[in-house]
Amino acid sequence: MKTARIRYNNEVLNVEVLDDLQVKLASGDVLTEQQVEWLPPAQGTMFALGLNYADHARELAFEPPKEPLIFIKAPNTYTGHNKNTWRPDNVDYMHYECELVAVIGKTAKNVKREDALDYLAGYTLCNDYAIRDYLENYYRPNLRVKNRHSTTPVGPYIIDAASVPTPNNLKLRTWVNGELRQEGTTADMIFDVPFLIEYISSFMTLQPGDMIATGTPEGLSDVVPGDEVVVEIEGVGQLRNHIISETEFFAQNA
Repeated sequence: MKTARIRYNNEVLNVEVLDDLQVKLASGDVLTEQQVEWLPPAQGTMFALGLNYADHARELAFEPPKEPLIFIKAPNTYTGHNKNTWRPDNVDYMHYECELVAVIGKTAKNVKREDALDYLAGYTLCNDYAIRDYLENYYRPNLRVKNRHSTTPVGPYIIDAASVPTPNNLKLRTWVNGELRQEGTTADMIFDVPFLIEYISSFMTLQPGDMIATGTPEGLSDVVPGDEVVVEIEGVGQLRNHIISETEFFAQNA
C-alpha cells in the first residue's frame, strides 16, 4: 500500500498510489503522475543522521561514529516529487544525498528495539541536499548547510512497512541527468532503523508524521542548475527533482 499527499484542483488530498505513480481519488478516478502536484507525504519533524554509512565516513576521512549524529530539519525545507529545488548563487559545491526515511505512525516514547518497527507508518525517500561551502564540521552540520527552504525533496509517497520486509538490505542509487553517480546499500548503515527509534525515543517523544532520515552512502558529486536528479531505493521507489538557480527559484516563488 502506498499513500501520498497531492494537490489537485486547488485541494490537498490524501490518496492511494497505484503502479506507474498513478493516483486514485476517493471518487475512484485515476490520475497520472503529471496531472497532480506532489506534496511531501509527511509533515513532522525530520531527524537526520550524519555519517551513518561506514563507506561515506571513510569517503570524508572520518572515523565512523560510535553514537548517532543527529540534526533536525525544519518542515519548510521539504519539497515534493517532480518539484524544483535551488542551488544558492555563488557557492562552489552542492551535493545530493539519497536517503531511506522511516516515517513514524504512532506516538513513540521509550520504545525497545524489538518493538520499534511496530511504530512505523512506513518508508519514503528524501534527497538531503547539502551546501558543502558552509560545512564547518561534518559532525555538526549547521543551518546554512542543511536547512534551506525547499531544498529537501521528500516522497513521492509512504509505502507501508509490511511492503519493505528487509529495510536493512536495500540498494540506493542516484542519477544525475541519467548518469549513475551514487550506489550503495542500507546494509552499510552503522545505526539501523530499529536502533534509531529506540535511541531517539529514549529522550524524545516521536509523533505520527515525524521522519528519520537515515543517512547516505559514498558517491557524492556537485550538481548545478539545469540538472535533473533522481534518487532511488530498491523496493521503495524513485524521487525526482530539478535544480534551478537561487535567482530563478525566488523569482518564481515571489
